[in-house]
Amino acid sequence: MVAAVFHSPGQPPLVGPETAPALAVLPTPVAAAPTPAPPAPARRGIDLRGLWLAVLPPVLGVVLMIGIWAAATMGADASLPTPGVTFDAAVKLFADPFYDNGPNDQGIGWNVLFSLQRVAIGFGLAAAVGIPLGFIIGRFDFIGRMFGPLISLLKPVSPLAWLPIGLLVFKSANPAAVWTIFICSIWPMVVNTAVGVQRVPQDYLNVARVLNLSEWKVITKILFPAVLPYMLTGVRLSVGTAWLVIVAAEMLTGGVGIGFWVWDEWNNLNVKHIIVAIFVIGIVGLALEQLLMAIARRFSYDD
Repeated sequence: MVAAVFHSPGQPPLVGPETAPALAVLPTPVAAAPTPAPPAPARRGIDLRGLWLAVLPPVLGVVLMIGIWAAATMGADASLPTPGVTFDAAVKLFADPFYDNGPNDQGIGWNVLFSLQRVAIGFGLAAAVGIPLGFIIGRFDFIGRMFGPLISLLKPVSPLAWLPIGLLVFKSANPAAVWTIFICSIWPMVVNTAVGVQRVPQDYLNVARVLNLSEWKVITKILFPAVLPYMLTGVRLSVGTAWLVIVAAEMLTGGVGIGFWVWDEWNNLNVKHIIVAIFVIGIVGLALEQLLMAIARRFSYDD
């Protein structure tokens, strides 16, 4: 209950405990609650569905191919060996793939390595010539118009049509095979590189002209990063074509190589070894393509 206090108008107001101004009551400080620690990141389990979708379709494709192969060779008069017989022959071949009993009797491993060596030499020479030529053709319109009809004329020619020219010029089978790889590998690199240069935005070149950049800086700082995806696509196509052509070229030229090995096994009527060689050629070609795709992703400028 609050008591009323009266005083006279001429007297000072009474001050006492009843009339003293109430002091502001400060709230009692409350300790701040500790900041909760961020929750530990949940461990991401294995994406079984993604793994299943990535593994199952290829496995089913291989199983389907083997099933069709087995059904086609089920009869007693089948000319093709069964998958089981071919697998046994592959096990024996790869038990010692690097034996060497002379120049005409070497393991399948040596033959694959000799073919890869020819592909590497021919492809390397094609890259050394084709990529700079593609930059020049794409950069300078006059040179592009000069070389355009020649490329359009020579590019559709079958690579094996160049093999007799190589034999005539080099007088030897090995350089002729390398020449065939060179001439069939150069066109994808030239065309893709030139197209990449021509598709560089004109604004980039206008900025380089305003900054008075040298032609070398224009190529290294502007054109090369923009053209790299096109160039790597041409390289990938060239490697696939080179590995495709070397087998046919070695069948015609002889010597050592996976193509000659296939032809020699045919002369011996050893069909199961030919089928093994087909799988080996496909696996090596796939490995080369995957390697170049990994390199293309590594040097991609999209990120």
